[in-house]
Amino acid sequence: MTKKMIPVGLSGRHVHLSQEDLEKLFGKGHELTVFKMLSQPGQYACEEKVDLVGPKKTIKGVRVLGPVRKETQVEILMSDGFILGINAPVTDSGGLDGTPGIRIVGPKGEVDIEKGVIVAGRHIHMSPRDAEEFGVEDGQRVKLRAGGKRGLVFENVLIRVSPSFALDCHLDLEEGNAAGLSNGDTLELITD
Repeated sequence: MTKKMIPVGLSGRHVHLSQEDLEKLFGKGHELTVFKMLSQPGQYACEEKVDLVGPKKTIKGVRVLGPVRKETQVEILMSDGFILGINAPVTDSGGLDGTPGIRIVGPKGEVDIEKGVIVAGRHIHMSPRDAEEFGVEDGQRVKLRAGGKRGLVFENVLIRVSPSFALDCHLDLEEGNAAGLSNGDTLELITD
């Protein structure tokens, strides 16, 4: 039986901004500047950076990702929550109800969001063709096995299917470090 292998992309803390919040932080009419393209088509890291101000401390220079979104979302690492003094839940991207807020500071202003700080749940992006090939469907939860000296199995990995997606598993840096992973390494998909 052939193993089903998925490439991995590791993600650090970052911010997705709404157009309204982008303009409050960087000035009226500001447009995001591409720093580098990301693994998902149309997604990019921006030149723009902001500071996250929590009840305990501030994390400076957090990169903004583009393009703009309908709603501002701040994705942090679990350890960032301890630094900031925020108890951010592990949740799927976009699942912002019941999440804590934070102050975001940019060069031209600041924004206090009432909700939107999360630790992003692990997930796999794939096209409908990939989903058919791997025998999975949108919304399904699977496992991923990392081999090597620090091998482990990641559970509760969400499958996200869209024609606009490229095959890629997103883990945060802490998860990747726990398994000794680097961008581009592959993980074995387990569907049992």
